[in-house]
Amino acid sequence: MAVEHGSERFGAPVTVALTGASGAQYGLRLIEALVAAEREVWVMISKAAHLVIATETDGDLPARPERLAEALTERAGAAPGQIRCFGREDWMAPVASGSGASSAMVICPCSTGTLSAVACGASNNLIERAADVALKERRQLILVPRETPLSAIHLEHMLNLTRLGAVVMPAAPGFYHRPASVEDLIDFIVARILNQLGIEHRLMPRWGE
Repeated sequence: MAVEHGSERFGAPVTVALTGASGAQYGLRLIEALVAAEREVWVMISKAAHLVIATETDGDLPARPERLAEALTERAGAAPGQIRCFGREDWMAPVASGSGASSAMVICPCSTGTLSAVACGASNNLIERAADVALKERRQLILVPRETPLSAIHLEHMLNLTRLGAVVMPAAPGFYHRPASVEDLIDFIVARILNQLGIEHRLMPRWGE
């Protein structure tokens, strides 16, 4: 389905938020996969996530939304306007309102702090507010936590969010596809996210194929 946001060549936008858990590679690869699927991508990256990206990858990303969009566009090979980025307090962003939010949101990776805030409806920043909007509008919300071990607090928040309609997908890649690289493990999780979103991909075959 084409949308008014950006070019008519893009499908309905998907919101991707990266927070301060380890596993920034999952979120960055998800953005690339959504771009390849010709979807518009709305991106938010928390301050902690910027630190994680600088630690876990070969480079960092600009903090300013305009420059961040340029950097991600170049990284993902996106078309002009296909990636839009929003700051943590950009309350006029479309994701801050039910009348403007995208049809789906993925928090990948999702820190346990963000998990807690979303479960409690804190809405202290735009990522938390966008997730709150997704829940209240009964839209698709996927959270990808990467933490171990999990405390009772974490598990209770996951249970509450699942009961509210969110999908909790821990970053726990499988091995039945015989991964040969770290990239294969990353693609396993990204492929499962795309399956949940109903987006076709060629990252890995489905079970039985």
